[in-house]
Amino acid sequence: MSSKSRDNDDNVEGQSAHKEELNRKIKEQKVVVDELSNLKKNRKVYIQQRNSNIFFLADRSQTLGSCKKELDNMKKDLQDM
Repeated sequence: MSSKSRDNDDNVEGQSAHKEELNRKIKEQKVVVDELSNLKKNRKVYIQQRNSNIFFLADRSQTLGSCKKELDNMKKDLQDM
């Protein structure tokens, strides 16, 4: 097997693994959006501080909007592959 063929196989495997990871993240994000969508209006929502175990009170509608945007961006990235 030539070096180019081996490199091409590695690239295809890497891209496939990246797609699988992106699909998994999209599924997780769909669950988050569904959970936020089904919350009662008076429920509190907390978001986790990045790289920390600290949570802050957040606005439910803003959090839902940002999660939907993130989901849309992930779907767009998957289609671009």
